[in-house]
Amino acid sequence: MAALVYLVNTLLSLYLLAVLLRLMLQWARADFRNPLARSLLQITNPVVVPLRRVLPAMGRIDTATVLLLLALVLLRAAVPWLLSGIGLPPWTLWLQLAAVQLLKTLLWTYFLAIVFYSLMSMLAPDAYNPSLSLLASVCEPLLRRVRRLIPPLGGIDFSPMWVCIAIQALLILLG
Repeated sequence: MAALVYLVNTLLSLYLLAVLLRLMLQWARADFRNPLARSLLQITNPVVVPLRRVLPAMGRIDTATVLLLLALVLLRAAVPWLLSGIGLPPWTLWLQLAAVQLLKTLLWTYFLAIVFYSLMSMLAPDAYNPSLSLLASVCEPLLRRVRRLIPPLGGIDFSPMWVCIAIQALLILLG
């Protein structure tokens, strides 16, 4: 039974990450002609496109993707309860587990994106890489805000380090 719970949680987590990345890239106005962004669209389109026929976008908010994300988070929070035979958790606990899980996933995604973005910009600063342009579109809005508060010192940009410290502090608070 533990193997089944692990397998279902892993598959749901991976698809949840794909949908979350799609939403993050939409909000960051990333270039969806990028090959990595296109592959993300191909992974999520089979579920998002039929939902869009029912739920049109509201301004810049893609309601179909947001609804899919919320449904995946709720399902991911309930899977251990359902597969163990207990049934659904109490709705307040269920919503709390889902909200914490969504926040943790979002924070870890930003953390890893900033770490990879920093490493790639140090290793190959002038080379074109499709993943670097996507990471830049996601990370730069956040890093720019921190750079306003803490400018580069001696030509070294410490904003990724400060953002990663803040993200880790938030993850510790979330438990």
